Amino acid sequence: MLVLPAIDLKGGKCVRLYQGEMGTAKIYSDSPEDTARKWESLGAKMLHVVDLDGAMAGEPRNLGAISRILQAIEIPIELGGGIRDEKIVEDYLQLGVSKVILGTAAYQNCEMFRRVCARFPGRIAVGIDARGGFVAVQGWQEVTELRALDLARELEDAGASHIIYTDIARDGALSGPNLGATAQLAEAVSIPVVLSGGMHSHEDLKAAAKLEDKGVKAVILGRSIYEGTIDLARAVKEIQKEGDAL
Repeated sequence: MLVLPAIDLKGGKCVRLYQGEMGTAKIYSDSPEDTARKWESLGAKMLHVVDLDGAMAGEPRNLGAISRILQAIEIPIELGGGIRDEKIVEDYLQLGVSKVILGTAAYQNCEMFRRVCARFPGRIAVGIDARGGFVAVQGWQEVTELRALDLARELEDAGASHIIYTDIARDGALSGPNLGATAQLAEAVSIPVVLSGGMHSHEDLKAAAKLEDKGVKAVILGRSIYEGTIDLARAVKEIQKEGDAL
């Protein structure tokens, strides 16, 4: 199972939020590129990067920090946050981003999502963020009436490379992941699913790794590696194999 360290960007800094609330941002580094180098040096094969300001604004807001991260490391990154149209997708891919993650745009404009998946096969992922099993959009501020499972099936059919599934109630809470909901979603689709939200301990990692045969192929680590409740190098050694990739 692939281990994906998360770098969340707010005001050009590396931060973490609690349950997606911008007012809870805790700054961990003024240099996201140094953080990226650190995670790469500890064995990460890929980084999960989110433009938090972009997610709220509906357009990119941390392009400078993203460019510096890309220049600082050799491993690929997947990037989400504020990517709402085809031109932004194209610009980020040309900049060097390996996979672009669409969330709100995939929910609001499935035809556009289908189009970019066809233009850039294997490079368009979808982020499905849920509260109580229902999809949340607009930087997690709006909860819809659409079930996460239904959106997952629809976007798999549209051509998504993989799904990042976040239980918002668990995000940044260090309370343990929602393994049941993640497994249920993974079993409903045939593309890889990435578990996000709530990882706290190496026991959580071992429990998550048991979902690999259900289709959960990666896990995102955020606050846990910044606070030290999970050691990234140990996590890589314990659950990541040589051939793991998304």
